[in-house]
Amino acid sequence: MRIFPVVRRDVAFAATDGVALNGTWFEPERAAAQPTIVTVIVCGAGIPARFYHRMAQHLAARGAAVLTFDYRGIGASRAGSLRKVAAGMDVWSLRDIGAALALATAAYPTLPRTAVAHSVGTLLLGPAPGAAQLTRCVFLGAHTGYWRDYHARWRAPLYVVWHGLMPAVTRIVGYFPGRALRLGEDLPRQVALDWAGRRRPALVRTRKDAERFGPYLQRWSEFHAATLSISISDDAFAPPPAAARLLAMYPGISATRETVTPASVGQRRLGHFAFVRRAAGAHFWQRAADWLMTDASPGVDQETRR
Repeated sequence: MRIFPVVRRDVAFAATDGVALNGTWFEPERAAAQPTIVTVIVCGAGIPARFYHRMAQHLAARGAAVLTFDYRGIGASRAGSLRKVAAGMDVWSLRDIGAALALATAAYPTLPRTAVAHSVGTLLLGPAPGAAQLTRCVFLGAHTGYWRDYHARWRAPLYVVWHGLMPAVTRIVGYFPGRALRLGEDLPRQVALDWAGRRRPALVRTRKDAERFGPYLQRWSEFHAATLSISISDDAFAPPPAAARLLAMYPGISATRETVTPASVGQRRLGHFAFVRRAAGAHFWQRAADWLMTDASPGVDQETRR
């Protein structure tokens, strides 16, 4: 396995409705190698792209051209008052992810297009314009945000925080002040309410939901990328059953599923953010690189425990 030196460069681009977004390219040094694939990393909700930079570095060192980016209102794409960001998860998907996929295609039009999605990013990727052209994907900690899919051990406190406290505070403040509450990144109002509203399994629950999401529901069935879905056994947000619900929204794929236990990677705990942390992340980054860069045929719908 060859490891290449990596060049990093920042990039500014526009979402499909003109909103300014910021990201970073990680590419193998041209003098050493030409990229073999182009990969877009799709963040979880409220997780700044900088948390995925070590993963991007690893993939680029294996020969991928990797784009990380922040949704509007998050990380490097946050500008001005968050109260003025009128965007829900539908906008993040259709406008922001769609623009990132288009940027990757324009930069490397002849390379296979791939993606790594984490957390609720696995849900948002499906309807994004251009997602149907992806050839291979890795889902990390896949879930839809539905509260009954949380790990049983932590389900009650997570429900109180994310489906009780979050909507109440968001309606008072005008956005969710996650930083001040030490509950992660600040979130735009509608994004926070979309997450808090996942009290029933169906994505579309109200007339407003039907207007926002209804026209794009068929796009999940148009997604055919060969997909590896990795769950972590002690993940509070996205245990293996949550991945099963998420994958059911993608009828066009036959996913290979794996569940990783802390003991299998020499750790006492892993949790939802092990995919991006240095201590255990290299295991998942290596697995992602192997999957994205293989010429093997798509996997079968099965679950492997490690």
